[in-house]
Amino acid sequence: MRLTVNGQSAFVYTGNSEHIHNQSAVVFIHGAGLDHTVWVLPSRYFSRHGFNVITPDLPGHGRSSGDGLNKIETMADWIIALLDASGVEQASIVGHSMGSLVALATAGRYPDRCRSLCLLGSSIPMSVTDELMNSARNDEHAAIDMLTYWGYSTRAQLGGNENPGLWMVGGTLRLWERAGPGVIHSGLQACHTYEAGMDHARAVRCRTQLILGERDIMAPVRYGRELAAKIEGSQTTIVKGSAHSLMTERPDEVLDALITIV
Repeated sequence: MRLTVNGQSAFVYTGNSEHIHNQSAVVFIHGAGLDHTVWVLPSRYFSRHGFNVITPDLPGHGRSSGDGLNKIETMADWIIALLDASGVEQASIVGHSMGSLVALATAGRYPDRCRSLCLLGSSIPMSVTDELMNSARNDEHAAIDMLTYWGYSTRAQLGGNENPGLWMVGGTLRLWERAGPGVIHSGLQACHTYEAGMDHARAVRCRTQLILGERDIMAPVRYGRELAAKIEGSQTTIVKGSAHSLMTERPDEVLDALITIV
């Protein structure tokens, strides 16, 4: 589905289902340099279980036009504009990595628009090393190599996906290789410079769950727990053995956890 958001064309994956008026909605937000395809499994599940699914490619990503945005708050504003364009007043907001920060900022700044919140692979801060930032700024493949290597556990580097026929590391690598010039850097910059996260966390008023990878070195569990402590009544699920790429490494466990909050 294509929508016009802030005057530009945005691609939105719906789980291959038509939206039904007054049906509950769920928004899935991808990470830096990626696109809607990282959410295919949960998108399809919820579209077949009574939800209108809104899984966008953020500006400059995937099939959406425009330039990549470099501030988390700007992306959160874009998500609200997306909801308006979809005719949706309130939705469950789910985000991974950079997308989790966007989801947090959306729920904290627009609490009346968020029915529930789920943050995957999330932490405050979500800082980026100088080496990775510089490589991304120069659009060097080394940035993609670092993101791919750090994003998966040692076991996942060897293969063995729970969903047959999918190559975990290779699939993510190809997605990042498809990112346009500057898109990965703008996303990493947004994560690195996001300073209002704890304030936004304290402002969240909806049911919230954090899903964290036990072996995540990009968003360590200890930081995720500190974030959870700032969100009143939040729950935390630790996915054992998984690193940052939770939806790919442990798709079934992630989906089971999502079902409890969405």
